Amino acid sequence: MNTPTNVFEHIISLSKRRGFIFQSSEIYGGLAATYDYGPLGVELKRNVMNRWWNAMVRQHDNIEGIDAAILMHATVWKASGHVDAFNDPLIDDRASKRRYRADQLIENHMAKLEKDGKTEHLAEVNTRFVAALNAETDEAVCKGLYDIIMEEKIKAPDSGAFDWTEVRQFNLMFSTYSGPVADADAKIYLRPETAQGIFVNFHNVRETARQQIPFGIAQIGKAFRNEIVARQFIFRMREFEQMEMQYFLKPGAQLEAYEEWRAKRLQWHLDNGIREEKLRWHVHEKLAHYADAAVDIQYEFPFGWSEVEGIHSRTDYDLRRHQEFSGKNMHYSDTQSGEKYLPYVVETSTGLDRNVLMLLCEAYRSEKLENGETRDVLKFHPRIAPITVAVLPLVKKDGMPETAHSIEAELRDFFNVFYDEKGAIGRRYRRMDEVGTPYCLTIDGQTLEDGTVTIRDRDTMQQDRIHRHHVLNYLKNKIQQWKSTTN
Repeated sequence: MNTPTNVFEHIISLSKRRGFIFQSSEIYGGLAATYDYGPLGVELKRNVMNRWWNAMVRQHDNIEGIDAAILMHATVWKASGHVDAFNDPLIDDRASKRRYRADQLIENHMAKLEKDGKTEHLAEVNTRFVAALNAETDEAVCKGLYDIIMEEKIKAPDSGAFDWTEVRQFNLMFSTYSGPVADADAKIYLRPETAQGIFVNFHNVRETARQQIPFGIAQIGKAFRNEIVARQFIFRMREFEQMEMQYFLKPGAQLEAYEEWRAKRLQWHLDNGIREEKLRWHVHEKLAHYADAAVDIQYEFPFGWSEVEGIHSRTDYDLRRHQEFSGKNMHYSDTQSGEKYLPYVVETSTGLDRNVLMLLCEAYRSEKLENGETRDVLKFHPRIAPITVAVLPLVKKDGMPETAHSIEAELRDFFNVFYDEKGAIGRRYRRMDEVGTPYCLTIDGQTLEDGTVTIRDRDTMQQDRIHRHHVLNYLKNKIQQWKSTTN
């Protein structure tokens, strides 16, 4: 029986075996919560990036792209609140020496209460939990969470011990030093998010791109967080990549734009081949101090429902804080109305790595065939698949490889093409199924006689015979009309 845990383990194993994702520094024992993208993984990742950039920047004449530096002035993070407030409440198990997030221990405990049907007690714990999280000081938050753990006798997940330290806050930013002297004045941080690079460049982009409100700024880039509980493969890492867009508006227009971007972002995921029933909205009941509305798009991973994208209405918090700390005027002057105001912001933020993991999980199938065999297949949308078409000469003789290479060259300007002449044709089909290649083009003896080739569909395994000169249009039409054939 395939349990969700087993499915996830199969996906992780396939990812390494077929060159999607490797453990970073593996020959030295690996570095926890960091991963390298292999030949197929980087193609999948780049396809997602390109689709996001096209949908966000190239299809909107009022959204501009930037690529801000990873290293920024230290005061940026003071202004953003990350120096003082970017903390997790942590608690140590003295028996195993492992460190846990106190809030997650309590959330897991409440999930067990719900599963066991203890609804009244769950409601009591939840009330205390919300009160603890809403406490006015970090010290009060930590004490409230610690009291719940003690009163509920929550044990350590790994050791089973009930021997905890007190809860304390831990800042998640990586710090380093700029220049030759490692002193306090030279201390800077690896950015924990990409958004601040957008905010500090608000006027630079607006003026040079000659944009007027409303307009957006988008970027894709690396971010770094010293996650204590980094887990679930590439879902939560210490080095990861974000795709973010900040949309600047006149105050009062933000909630309408917020709803518009909710619809657009959900549709983008559906257009990537994600089934609608595997996505859901999670509306934030407790809003961050800078927000007046916030919602997550969650996906049902094998390990449960988890966030893949956030859409937030951030008010004018970010520009106001940078104006305060920098002394620079961040107001916008409306030339038509004569008004001056600090723009409000609607943010869309999605993790590139989480999108890759979601697509791997969504695409993975283990199918029982009519002949009794089982095949593992990744049913990527053809626009997302790392390889679009494989070109396969039936045998390595009689001019078939030469003809195959000729067709390969014709297709390379339009698709990522893979050429393979090694092994039985059935095995080559299976290899292509397993890495998610939607179409296999086979050259055989008949090709040399009349110029026709066989194109095999990954999802249906049906084969069509067409002339080689029609292949390009055939594939374009197939990709345009593609719909998932599985539930």
